[in-house]
Amino acid sequence: MTVRPGNPVPPGAGWLARAKAWARRIKLDVVAVYHAARDPRTPWALRLLALLVAAYALSPIDLIPDFIPVLGYLDDLLLVPLGLLLVIRLLPPAVLADARRRAAAMLARPRSLAAGLAIGLLWVGLAAAGLWWLLGR
Repeated sequence: MTVRPGNPVPPGAGWLARAKAWARRIKLDVVAVYHAARDPRTPWALRLLALLVAAYALSPIDLIPDFIPVLGYLDDLLLVPLGLLLVIRLLPPAVLADARRRAAAMLARPRSLAAGLAIGLLWVGLAAAGLWWLLGR
């Protein structure tokens, strides 16, 4: 069963399907908030808030590190959705509709396996060079 960002979860779907659909909506909204922050029709204070929410959602750095049991994931499960909800409620409807349309188009684009492989090889090369440098000292 495939659940796309715009499609509702079927009535008999289990908790895993509902969780996946929720995660897809969050992902779509994070990208939409990022696009809305760059839209000139968005008020500047809301732009700043939208950029902060999108940056926090996409950043690997959290207020509470993930290795702390329960609390580490609590900020991801509470702060990001609440920040998104606040920004989405404050955005003008036309800006939100355009931003969601751009986000859906961006997320629907195919991913490049070659680019992913190139980036992976770059990281492996950098790690090998760093190891070679450390062992040489």
